[in-house]
Amino acid sequence: MIRIFSEIDRLQSVVLHRPGRELERLSPKYLDEMLFEDVPFLEQMQDEHDRFADLLREHGVTVHYLETLLHDVFTDLAVRRAVVEQTIEHWGQRSDATRQALLERVAGQTAAETVAWMIEGVRRDDLPLPPGTARLAQLVYDDYPFLIDPVPNLYFMRDPAAVIGRGVAVASMKTRARQREAILLDAITQHHPLFAEGAQLWRGVGDESTIEGGDVLVLSREVVAVGCGSRTAPAAIEELAERLFVGDEAIKTVLVVQLPFSRSYMHLDTVCTMVDRNTFLVYPGILPHLRIFRISRGARRLKIEAAGSLSETLQRELHLEELCVLESGGDDAITAAREQWNDGTNTLALAPGVVVTYRRNRVSNAILRDHGVTVLEIAASELVRGRGGPRCMTMPLARAAVASGD
Repeated sequence: MIRIFSEIDRLQSVVLHRPGRELERLSPKYLDEMLFEDVPFLEQMQDEHDRFADLLREHGVTVHYLETLLHDVFTDLAVRRAVVEQTIEHWGQRSDATRQALLERVAGQTAAETVAWMIEGVRRDDLPLPPGTARLAQLVYDDYPFLIDPVPNLYFMRDPAAVIGRGVAVASMKTRARQREAILLDAITQHHPLFAEGAQLWRGVGDESTIEGGDVLVLSREVVAVGCGSRTAPAAIEELAERLFVGDEAIKTVLVVQLPFSRSYMHLDTVCTMVDRNTFLVYPGILPHLRIFRISRGARRLKIEAAGSLSETLQRELHLEELCVLESGGDDAITAAREQWNDGTNTLALAPGVVVTYRRNRVSNAILRDHGVTVLEIAASELVRGRGGPRCMTMPLARAAVASGD
């Protein structure tokens, strides 16, 4: 069962992806295209990720691994062939010989082998073409090593899909390096039993306007916030709002937080997360640059209006007597910027007032503790290299309902 009615209700189940060989297919030449600043050390990264998963289990969270879910749905040859065909089409493979070779190989593969292809990518030397069948483009660009790219950002499971209420919004990813992630999540949401119990589909992978899960915060049963910046387009937010209002009567408001168009603030959860019922952690350097809009149901169409400041809007829409906005990094601008760069604001709530953070963000963690928040720290010398924190790495499927009637 899937159900997310708040960012901070007790976390029950999640999807993670353990970093794998796709990270070892990064090379300095293609780091920018793959959205990395450096080549990580996989063994250390896996150890840090395993400790993160163990921490979740210790706090009663059921951990599902993406690769296992993919294996489950790929036992159906028709499903895995469809995903590979969609991938080939997306990657613009114009050579009939290449397409045919890929599809023929899939027909003879196990489900596990296809999972590896879809995550680790397919190198040219993994699938040499018969002599004389290459197209001109393949010869011109024969120094590029992949027929199908790896997806090294996949361990940031927050972005390719988001559970909102009892439904799933599959992302339309902005960057080419991440677009196959949504294809994989789309296959899981359509075919895996985890999503079979009446789950609504708020958006599918075929929707053109871009939106990513890191921009979606479910603040309450009635209020969803969506960041609008470099990864999520205004049209996608309007489409999502319309579908939420039609499909879930409890949702009254979609708050739009306009972010600067910068990779430093690529998603809303890189600058703002909810840590308790009336407490938010916010990067102070972003506050002067935010614009807030409110979307609600109108008589004939969406009603869209400017809202107040972030604090005013959150307090009003969440019906809070008091709102506590904690500033990551404290009152030192350099420290705040450094810790935001290292995902100090990207907390994962396990329960009201209980969050997972990166240990390296010492000042922000101390501020949280000083305000009564329980902070569970994890090491992240390698995990942080992909530019994402504990929330980024986690796709929550279910949280304990606030009230028994939900």
